[in-house]
Amino acid sequence: MDSSIYRQIGTCITMKALILVGGFGTRLRPLTLSIPKPLVEFANKPMILHQIEALKAVGVTEVVLAINYQPEVMLNFLKEFEAKLGITISCSQETEPLGTAGPLALARDKLIDGSGEPFFVLNSDVISEYPFKEMIEFHKAHGGEVSIVVTKVDEPSKYGVVVMEETTGKVDKFVEKPKLFVGNKINAGIYLLNPSVLDRIALRPTSIEKEIFPKIAAEKKLYAIVLSGFWMDIGQPKDYIAGLRLYLDSLRKKSSTKLATGHHIVGNVLVHESAKIGEGCLIGPDVVVGPGCVVEAGVRLSRCTVMRGVRIKKHACISSSIIGWHSTVGQWARVENMTILGEDVHVCDEIYSNGGVILPHKEIKSSILKPEIVM
Repeated sequence: MDSSIYRQIGTCITMKALILVGGFGTRLRPLTLSIPKPLVEFANKPMILHQIEALKAVGVTEVVLAINYQPEVMLNFLKEFEAKLGITISCSQETEPLGTAGPLALARDKLIDGSGEPFFVLNSDVISEYPFKEMIEFHKAHGGEVSIVVTKVDEPSKYGVVVMEETTGKVDKFVEKPKLFVGNKINAGIYLLNPSVLDRIALRPTSIEKEIFPKIAAEKKLYAIVLSGFWMDIGQPKDYIAGLRLYLDSLRKKSSTKLATGHHIVGNVLVHESAKIGEGCLIGPDVVVGPGCVVEAGVRLSRCTVMRGVRIKKHACISSSIIGWHSTVGQWARVENMTILGEDVHVCDEIYSNGGVILPHKEIKSSILKPEIVM
């Protein structure tokens, strides 16, 4: 971290972050029937680890997970990363869903340490080039109470739009799903808040975006910084696949040596070092192959994720789909159109799946001709 920001204080600053983990991950079922959503791998790394590593890189020393489902699973999993990254990870457990602001009130004692330093708040579904360093500098410079990240979108009418001054970043107001064009910047779900914001939040189900931020904006104490680079909420399958394309594209620009190369690779492809790829395959664009996977000869993969321990048999073809852990796709099978296989699903030889969503531990012996859930 650029320590010059804090030189005037003359002490070592510890920063904290709260990640809103939330509930059951229903939009990403059947994967979330096996593990909590933040632990589902994205580009061969649990979603939440992308965030924790980026926070650690700017000097955050403590991360609080606001969670209401399976906290022990999360904590047990993250213990090894605590030691590896040298960062403290704790849980603040809700007994009832508290929205996006209530969890801050619940975790108040974990977030306030008397230093007066701002803390980060982020949604666990968001993948981006996290601009944490720029946010810290921006926040110190404007002297307001809240900094939020906004991102430009093509269809602002689908979102809540942030209306702001271009030069200063001062937020004027929020307009929910505007019918008429008021701007093209939306809230990206990444915030830096002064501790004083906690005094505004009651311990009850509350929306930070709809109830807290508009009041702070009305007092001219809320500022927005425009995100450069990609952004995606990957909480549902089609956005997960779209996010993968953006992430791999960003990886190509930043550290392309991590991407696979070879005559059988097309576009951006990430293959774990322990995976085995057979002869005559064509892989890419926008493909991730996880640890311990076996891709047999003549397989075609595009726009898909193949998770840990999967076997794809000869001449199978997979596109725009997610293949869950330890599943098998049979010879000459075709899996496409946002098919999602849960953990340990076995697709037999020569089967066609057109948008099937298949729960864990199933065997698929007949083709799925139109999108449906297989229970």
